[in-house]
Amino acid sequence: MAEIQFETKPATQFELFAGLESTSHEQIVFCQDNATGLKAIIAIHNTVLGPGLGGTRMWYYEHEKDAVRDALRLSRGMTYKAAVAGLNLGGAKAVIIGDPKTQKSEALMRKFGRFVNNLNGKYITAEDVGTTTKDMEYVNMETEHVVGLPESMGGGGDPSPVTAYGTYMGIKASAKQAYGNDSLAGKKVAVMGIGKVGWHLLEYLHKEGVKLFIADINESILKQAADEFGATVVSLGEIYGLDVDIFAPCALGGILNDQTLPQLKCSVIAGAANNQLEDETIHGNIIKEKGIVYAPDFVINAGGLINVYSEYTGYVRERAMAQTESIYQTILDINKLAIDANINTQIAAIKHAEKRINDMMLVHSTY
Repeated sequence: MAEIQFETKPATQFELFAGLESTSHEQIVFCQDNATGLKAIIAIHNTVLGPGLGGTRMWYYEHEKDAVRDALRLSRGMTYKAAVAGLNLGGAKAVIIGDPKTQKSEALMRKFGRFVNNLNGKYITAEDVGTTTKDMEYVNMETEHVVGLPESMGGGGDPSPVTAYGTYMGIKASAKQAYGNDSLAGKKVAVMGIGKVGWHLLEYLHKEGVKLFIADINESILKQAADEFGATVVSLGEIYGLDVDIFAPCALGGILNDQTLPQLKCSVIAGAANNQLEDETIHGNIIKEKGIVYAPDFVINAGGLINVYSEYTGYVRERAMAQTESIYQTILDINKLAIDANINTQIAAIKHAEKRINDMMLVHSTY
């Protein structure tokens, strides 16, 4: 996505509102608690369609402004993700600054839950990178405005299998756009990032007879995936230049940029990572000019959001999976819009989302 810029005056500070002018966020909440060590940002981007729902990410950031920028980018993406998926939800996201392996505690998560509760339902949280369903149990002790709870508590449990299923559907739709049919049998697919979503995606791809290439920083998970799926392990540096049909980014964002795009030899980019484009206009246009079919990240990875939304409205697994399957048609629709308007698919997806939001502003302006 396009970089959110902050002015620096003086050198140790930045102008927050200057950075927000182009993003149209409704509300930013800074959460601070010395006793538990909590430092968090809750970014609520847009609540025209409903309350802002988005996970809580816990991550170590070298600079606090990087955490703010992450919250802003991710919450904006959640707005578009919910709108394109046809959900009655707005977009929001939370970021807790800290190392989830050493600084997370029950007290910290419950204190964060208090801050969420103070927003009176305008923000609904869930798990994300660095947090777990157990952490959401702690949050739930302080607020009812949380989803992604274990099945034993009436929740949908880990949403990653549903996210992976939606990504798989998006890959098949993208293959149909690129090759004329959606069969993946015999296709060569490079999967970058073998986390929970990436692992489940490998399961779907392996069952369809895909030739898999994988890269990750975790050597142990790479060995397991190689043994389980017959995947070929490559380095993170060489995965971009592989002669494959489909590249599936499933790690962190910003990996489609000036350095990596010239290396790609694939016909399709379709993966579960958020914010894959370093700049949605510049790099989206480069992908278009290269003739690569690109599945916008906030469209293809919406399965997890659909799953927790189903939990919010009364969880039924079959309903969540059926709605996630519709990602296939949405990808095809966005590709058609992009071709008809001669724009890249990321911009087409944003226009698709904004149309629904603008239409619903005739009904209500915020949650």
